[in-house]
Amino acid sequence: MFTPAELLEINALLTPENKIVILTHYNPDGDAVGSSLGLKHYLKAKGIHAEVVVPNDFPKFLKWMPDAKKNIIAEYKRKYAFDLVNDADVIFCLDFNSPSRIGLVGEWLTNAKAKKILIDHHQQPEAFDYVYSDTVIPATSQMIYHFIEAMEDEKLVNQDIAECLYTGIMTDTGGFRFRSTSATTHRIIANLIEKGADPALITSNTWDTNTVSRLHLLALILGRIEVVCNERVAVLYLTREELKEYGFQKGDTEGFVNYGLSILGVKMAAFFMEDLYEDFIKISFRSKDDIDVNQFSRKYFNGGGHINAAGGKSYESLADTITTFKKKIEEDQL
Repeated sequence: MFTPAELLEINALLTPENKIVILTHYNPDGDAVGSSLGLKHYLKAKGIHAEVVVPNDFPKFLKWMPDAKKNIIAEYKRKYAFDLVNDADVIFCLDFNSPSRIGLVGEWLTNAKAKKILIDHHQQPEAFDYVYSDTVIPATSQMIYHFIEAMEDEKLVNQDIAECLYTGIMTDTGGFRFRSTSATTHRIIANLIEKGADPALITSNTWDTNTVSRLHLLALILGRIEVVCNERVAVLYLTREELKEYGFQKGDTEGFVNYGLSILGVKMAAFFMEDLYEDFIKISFRSKDDIDVNQFSRKYFNGGGHINAAGGKSYESLADTITTFKKKIEEDQL
């Protein structure tokens, strides 16, 4: 957590007169959107206006959250988003550890005159004016709750804040299944329910929203999952042609990698997908126990994240990327 002195300084920055912007990472997920909107609604409860800027669009199943459709999407409103970041007095940086993780907005952030406040749970954060970094906490949305507590404003938590933070915690813990989910996490969830978060409604709005294209793509990859490395590693993939054939929409492949990890005996899963428009392969890694996919991704696939959940990127062909992956897991004896 921020030091008491830092909290006083941050509180002094949070005034109606200051222009405040909240940024999150490229390809925003549930925690990115939930933490950003949760913070926005907290500031609103304090009488302070803030704008949320996301680098690119995010899945439809996250747009039910209060004010989600008011997020400024930089790839669609580039000049407006640039002006917001450039003119800001305070910028909250949520759920990313480096400007390189936020696409075209990264350069704007680096050059902005604003005070920059990082709240994030990824490893190896870069320098910001104020840093609250904790890699043990399972979701940035939980860190926002801790920040509100530290500001002695827990009484301000309302239904809008509760719904957004609950969603962020739920999605980044895999429905409270990941081992990083702690007793503290569950106590916060209980508090959010008491503040108005409806678990059944949130789960339905977020996860019970399958499109036909998603189900077709899921059936395709489930029919050809490959298990390698003494049946400890699952490999899944989708080609660009397949995405086009089944009418891929943003968010359709969310969570696909977890199906590989659910196989009995599998300790690591990797999902490879050709980008729909550019020549690179997007990779999602998941693992169990002490298999560190964060370091693995950093070492071989231009990525990073958490010990048991990370992302990466490859500029080889899909076939060559998978071949390289299989070679590296054998070399590292995963």
